[in-house]
Amino acid sequence: MLVVSLAVPAFAADDGPGEAGQLFATTCGWCHSDGGRMAGKGPQLMDSKRDDDFLRNRIKTGKQGAMPAFGGAFSDVQIDGLVKYIRALKPHEG
Repeated sequence: MLVVSLAVPAFAADDGPGEAGQLFATTCGWCHSDGGRMAGKGPQLMDSKRDDDFLRNRIKTGKQGAMPAFGGAFSDVQIDGLVKYIRALKPHEG
């Protein structure tokens, strides 16, 4: 019997099942509404005009009075996953 396994990226950009989606939901979702698709306490992230380096830096170092720094809590791999998650955000269908 032949068993075939399909690898799924650890940071699949989706609404939650992927590690990055879960990390976003439990940490970032408090301020960035609808999974980052809408503004809340923090800005909408879907279709951000900021470049990836800006997003990585903002996640790592935060913004005084507006966003906490997560550089000590998240690894570089997790931060890269969050940036990929943000870049893949699309409006809900239907």
